[in-house]
Amino acid sequence: MALGNQGIQIGSYKARSLMREAGLKPAWKRKFIHATHSKHQLPIAANILARQFNPAAPITAFVTDITYIRTGTGWLYLAIVLDLYSRKMVGWALAPSMPAELVCAALQMAIQARQPAPGLVAHSDRGSQGGFNRSSQH
Repeated sequence: MALGNQGIQIGSYKARSLMREAGLKPAWKRKFIHATHSKHQLPIAANILARQFNPAAPITAFVTDITYIRTGTGWLYLAIVLDLYSRKMVGWALAPSMPAELVCAALQMAIQARQPAPGLVAHSDRGSQGGFNRSSQH
Protein backbone atom coordinates (compact mmCIF):
# COMPACT_ATOMS: atom_id res chain seq x y z
CA MET A 1 0.00 0.00 0.00
CA ALA A 2 2.82 2.41 0.85
CA LEU A 3 4.52 1.57 -2.44
CA GLY A 4 1.27 2.07 -4.33
CA ASN A 5 0.93 5.52 -2.75
CA GLN A 6 4.35 6.35 -4.21
CA GLY A 7 3.27 5.23 -7.68
CA ILE A 8 5.25 1.98 -7.60
CA GLN A 9 3.29 -0.96 -9.03
CA ILE A 10 4.25 -4.30 -7.47
CA GLY A 11 2.40 -7.57 -6.95
CA SER A 12 2.12 -9.35 -3.63
CA TYR A 13 4.30 -12.29 -4.77
CA LYS A 14 7.08 -9.97 -5.90
CA ALA A 15 6.86 -7.94 -2.68
CA ARG A 16 7.00 -11.17 -0.66
CA SER A 17 10.11 -12.43 -2.47
CA LEU A 18 11.87 -9.06 -2.16
CA MET A 19 11.10 -8.96 1.55
CA ARG A 20 12.40 -12.51 1.97
CA GLU A 21 15.65 -11.57 0.16
CA ALA A 22 16.06 -8.57 2.46
CA GLY A 23 15.39 -10.68 5.55
CA LEU A 24 12.17 -8.82 6.35
CA LYS A 25 9.06 -10.41 7.81
CA PRO A 26 5.58 -8.95 7.60
CA ALA A 27 4.01 -7.71 10.81
CA TRP A 28 0.32 -8.47 11.03
CA LYS A 29 -1.83 -6.27 13.15
CA ARG A 30 -4.75 -8.34 14.36
CA LYS A 31 -8.07 -6.61 14.52
CA PHE A 32 -9.50 -6.89 18.04
CA ILE A 33 -13.13 -7.88 18.17
CA HIS A 34 -15.21 -7.45 21.27
CA ALA A 35 -17.23 -10.60 21.84
CA THR A 36 -19.05 -9.18 24.86
CA HIS A 37 -20.95 -5.92 24.95
CA SER A 38 -21.62 -5.39 28.65
CA LYS A 39 -22.35 -1.67 28.45
CA HIS A 40 -25.96 -1.83 27.35
CA GLN A 41 -29.30 -0.61 28.63
CA LEU A 42 -31.01 -4.00 28.55
CA PRO A 43 -32.42 -5.40 31.80
CA ILE A 44 -30.06 -7.68 33.71
CA ALA A 45 -31.42 -10.76 35.46
CA ALA A 46 -30.36 -11.62 38.99
CA ASN A 47 -27.28 -13.79 39.37
CA ILE A 48 -29.03 -16.97 40.55
CA LEU A 49 -25.91 -19.09 39.98
CA ALA A 50 -23.96 -16.90 42.47
CA ARG A 51 -20.58 -18.39 41.51
CA GLN A 52 -21.63 -21.91 42.54
CA PHE A 53 -19.84 -23.65 39.70
CA ASN A 54 -20.10 -27.23 41.06
CA PRO A 55 -23.74 -28.32 40.86
CA ALA A 56 -24.72 -31.55 42.61
CA ALA A 57 -26.40 -33.11 39.55
CA PRO A 58 -26.17 -32.99 35.75
CA ILE A 59 -28.48 -30.83 33.65
CA THR A 60 -29.23 -28.41 36.49
CA ALA A 61 -26.96 -25.52 35.49
CA PHE A 62 -25.85 -24.45 32.02
CA VAL A 63 -23.40 -21.64 31.25
CA THR A 64 -22.98 -19.86 27.91
CA ASP A 65 -20.32 -17.82 26.22
CA ILE A 66 -19.41 -16.46 22.82
CA THR A 67 -16.04 -16.52 21.12
CA TYR A 68 -14.89 -15.71 17.62
CA ILE A 69 -12.86 -17.67 15.11
CA ARG A 70 -10.86 -16.16 12.29
CA THR A 71 -11.35 -18.03 9.02
CA GLY A 72 -10.06 -17.51 5.51
CA THR A 73 -13.32 -15.78 4.59
CA GLY A 74 -13.75 -13.65 7.71
CA TRP A 75 -14.85 -14.00 11.32
CA LEU A 76 -17.26 -16.62 12.63
CA TYR A 77 -18.92 -16.31 16.01
CA LEU A 78 -19.36 -19.41 18.14
CA ALA A 79 -21.82 -19.59 21.03
CA ILE A 80 -21.53 -22.59 23.33
CA VAL A 81 -23.54 -24.00 26.20
CA LEU A 82 -21.77 -26.09 28.85
CA ASP A 83 -23.36 -28.32 31.46
CA LEU A 84 -21.56 -27.19 34.62
CA TYR A 85 -21.79 -30.64 36.21
CA SER A 86 -20.07 -32.60 33.43
CA ARG A 87 -18.20 -29.62 31.90
CA LYS A 88 -19.32 -30.94 28.51
CA MET A 89 -20.57 -28.83 25.64
CA VAL A 90 -24.26 -29.58 25.25
CA GLY A 91 -25.19 -26.95 22.67
CA TRP A 92 -23.55 -24.68 20.13
CA ALA A 93 -24.31 -22.31 17.26
CA LEU A 94 -22.18 -20.59 14.60
CA ALA A 95 -22.91 -17.40 12.67
CA PRO A 96 -20.99 -14.86 10.56
CA SER A 97 -22.37 -12.06 12.74
CA MET A 98 -23.20 -11.85 16.42
CA PRO A 99 -26.97 -11.53 16.79
CA ALA A 100 -28.69 -12.06 20.13
CA GLU A 101 -30.30 -15.18 18.64
CA LEU A 102 -26.89 -16.89 18.47
CA VAL A 103 -26.86 -17.83 22.17
CA CYS A 104 -30.57 -18.61 22.06
CA ALA A 105 -29.97 -21.10 19.22
CA ALA A 106 -27.17 -22.79 21.19
CA LEU A 107 -29.39 -22.94 24.28
CA GLN A 108 -32.28 -24.39 22.27
CA MET A 109 -29.96 -27.11 20.96
CA ALA A 110 -28.86 -27.94 24.52
CA ILE A 111 -32.44 -28.05 25.81
CA GLN A 112 -33.62 -30.28 22.95
CA ALA A 113 -30.67 -32.64 23.39
CA ARG A 114 -30.73 -32.87 27.20
CA GLN A 115 -34.44 -32.37 28.04
CA PRO A 116 -33.83 -30.62 31.40
CA ALA A 117 -36.40 -30.75 34.18
CA PRO A 118 -38.00 -27.47 35.32
CA GLY A 119 -35.61 -25.39 37.41
CA LEU A 120 -32.60 -25.42 35.05
CA VAL A 121 -30.36 -22.41 35.69
CA ALA A 122 -28.94 -20.88 32.50
CA HIS A 123 -26.14 -18.38 33.13
CA SER A 124 -24.36 -15.98 30.78
CA ASP A 125 -22.12 -12.99 31.23
CA ARG A 126 -23.58 -9.51 31.03
CA GLY A 127 -23.15 -9.25 27.26
CA SER A 128 -26.18 -8.12 25.33
CA GLN A 129 -26.06 -11.21 23.09
CA GLY A 130 -26.68 -13.54 26.02
CA GLY A 131 -30.38 -13.42 25.41
CA PHE A 132 -31.07 -13.58 29.12
CA ASN A 133 -28.13 -11.67 30.67
CA ARG A 134 -26.94 -13.44 33.79
CA SER A 135 -28.91 -16.27 35.35
CA SER A 136 -32.40 -17.32 34.43
CA GLN A 137 -34.40 -20.30 35.52
CA HIS A 138 -36.16 -22.26 32.78
